[in-house]
Amino acid sequence: MQSGITQTTLPTDLWRWEAWQIAEAIAQGAISSREAVTSCLARIEAENPRINALTHIHRETALRAADEADAQRAAGAPLGVLHGVPVTVKCNVDVIGEPTTHGVVAKRDLIAQSHSPVVSNLLEAGAVIVGRTNTPAFSMRWFTDNALHGRTLNPWREDITPGGSSGGASAAVAAGMCPVAHGNDLAGSVRYPAYACGVAGLRPTAGRIPSFTPSSGELRTFAAQFYAVQGPIARSVRDLRLSLAAMSAADSRDPNWVPAPLTGPATNGPIKVALVDEIEGLPIDAQVREALHQSARWLTDAGYVVERVAPPEMREGFDIWMTVAMTEISTGFAQTVEEYGDEGARQALHGMLARFDSGVTLARYVQGLARRDRLRRKWNAFFEQYPLVLMPTSLEMPLRWGMDQEGPETMSRILDAQLPLKLVAALNFPGLSVPTGVHDGVPVGVQIVSSAFREDLCLAAGEAIELRARMPLAF
Repeated sequence: MQSGITQTTLPTDLWRWEAWQIAEAIAQGAISSREAVTSCLARIEAENPRINALTHIHRETALRAADEADAQRAAGAPLGVLHGVPVTVKCNVDVIGEPTTHGVVAKRDLIAQSHSPVVSNLLEAGAVIVGRTNTPAFSMRWFTDNALHGRTLNPWREDITPGGSSGGASAAVAAGMCPVAHGNDLAGSVRYPAYACGVAGLRPTAGRIPSFTPSSGELRTFAAQFYAVQGPIARSVRDLRLSLAAMSAADSRDPNWVPAPLTGPATNGPIKVALVDEIEGLPIDAQVREALHQSARWLTDAGYVVERVAPPEMREGFDIWMTVAMTEISTGFAQTVEEYGDEGARQALHGMLARFDSGVTLARYVQGLARRDRLRRKWNAFFEQYPLVLMPTSLEMPLRWGMDQEGPETMSRILDAQLPLKLVAALNFPGLSVPTGVHDGVPVGVQIVSSAFREDLCLAAGEAIELRARMPLAF
């Protein structure tokens, strides 16, 4: 195997292995896909009854797929980058013949007739789907619970959120049920659960991974096209890189897909990193600030040049997200949540709408899109000087369970804490959440941001931090 790793240096339990290790061992004939899948299924059987990360478990179909992967390898067929590797898929994208529930009772029998592009790409890369992961109803919360599938626990501590909306995905990875999980991110739904569960999560640039959910209909709003993205969650940055390559193949159903190379042009000299450790008018938890400073020291050790400097108008980026996304939610989706969502989703929606109190108008929405274009130009100019930004994933440590049900004032505090997540989504830049340590049994981490389609810069910096952090695992 690469990097000087041999099978004898790896844990006995295959579910503890990283995806790249499993893929290489299968390709070399050192292990079989059936062995890897069986190991993860055993871990799921042991842990999922307590954590409830998976809504559906594919034992028999996964084993058949693993056997087919082993047969292809034995026949000398070309192997994909995730050949035989167990993965999970979130329950809000389509897998043929399975319900796309969105965590909603009314959708429990919504059977997909075709795969979503990201699912097709994972299968084409040889991945074996072992189950579907939980999400809050309509993905409306940073807390994973719903009336159909129930609550997902954080493997680290049950009194904190596992994040949302990809809370089931991140909890599954953190608990060892799969090395890689699929997630999606409209306002932080990959990055925040990864942060809360002490694993790594990548929000790619919209257009990098083709995105479409056939069962949700043909019409997608602006936010669905350019805020919402598909992305991987894993226990290592190396596995994110591998998964990104697998997920990024072309699919004509997403007209916004871009054939951008996974590696951009080399930079001249040491890469400059802008450190954001304060945001005007908003508090940042001491533990989050220390994670930023420690990460800055680690990046300096790795040869980066880190300077404490503020990017343009961060609060403006947050307000742009709220203007565009909440206008779209208010003018259509809110009624769907009121009618079909559970009480948790409705209460979260009410709290967010209370913050969005300026009224819904076409002029405000159009102006929001124009403000977005203006701010993206400013950030693009900033990235020419500082190709990377080191900032919080969230301004607070992972939230106490159920805080979004405590009324508009608490929800307003939560929204402020999630400013870095929404800012990055609004401007369509890649963001990587990477863990840095644990404080009082609670994971903490940082976010690395770069310009559009420069996920490679984020991943390289994330690996430099990961190497030095030596983040413990939840198991």
